[in-house]
Amino acid sequence: MRFREIDMTADPRKAHFDHFRHAPNPHVGLTVDVDVTEFVQLCKEKGWPFYLAFIRIADQAANAVPELRRRIRGEQVIEYASCDTSHIELLENGAYCYCTLRHDPAQSWEDYMLYVAAQRALAKAGASIEEEADAESMYFISTVPWLHYRDISQPNFGPEASNPAITWGKYEPDYRGRLMMPVSLLVHHSLVDGLQIAAFYREIETQLKGTVTANK
Repeated sequence: MRFREIDMTADPRKAHFDHFRHAPNPHVGLTVDVDVTEFVQLCKEKGWPFYLAFIRIADQAANAVPELRRRIRGEQVIEYASCDTSHIELLENGAYCYCTLRHDPAQSWEDYMLYVAAQRALAKAGASIEEEADAESMYFISTVPWLHYRDISQPNFGPEASNPAITWGKYEPDYRGRLMMPVSLLVHHSLVDGLQIAAFYREIETQLKGTVTANK
C-alpha cells in the first residue's frame, strides 16, 4: 500500500488533531438515510448481491475523501493513496468471519462480482476474524440487514484506532415509496470533521447515480 506522511505541524487541523488525539472517546459517528431505490433495482436486474455491490460503492465513496484515508501510526499521521475493505461474512453457525477485498476502480462490475465470489469462499473456508497484516489500510465494513435503525453504537479499540467503520442496515420504503437505507460512518475526530463526513455521504450519492447510469 502506498502512503505519504502528513506533516500535522503545517496542517490546517493541527489544533483539532491535538485536541482530540488523546480524548477518552475521540470517535464520532453519524447515521444518514441514503436513497438506494434505483441501485436496488439495478442489482436485481444484474443479479448482483446488494451487500457486495454496496461494499464497492462505500469503498469508492470513502476513497474520494482524503481524510478518510488517513491513519494515526504512533506519532505520525499517514495518508494512503487508496484503501481496501475488510467486511463481515455470516457463517452457517451464526458467527461471522472477515473477508478482505482489494478494490480496483478500473475493474468491471462483472469481474468484481466474480472476484468477490472467490474471496468470500476463501474467507468462509478459513472462518477467521484475524485481520491481514495491512489491516491499518482497511475500511471496516459491516451490516445489520435485519433492521432499519436510526442510530448505532460501534466498538472501537482505543484512542489510537483510526480505521473508519462503515455500517448499513435494512432498506425500507418511505412515505414516497423510495427505498431508504441507514448508512453509518464512524471516524476518529482528530482526523475527520463533519465537513468530511458530509463529503462522504455526497460521494455515496454520486457513486450510486454514476453506477446506475453506467450500467443501464
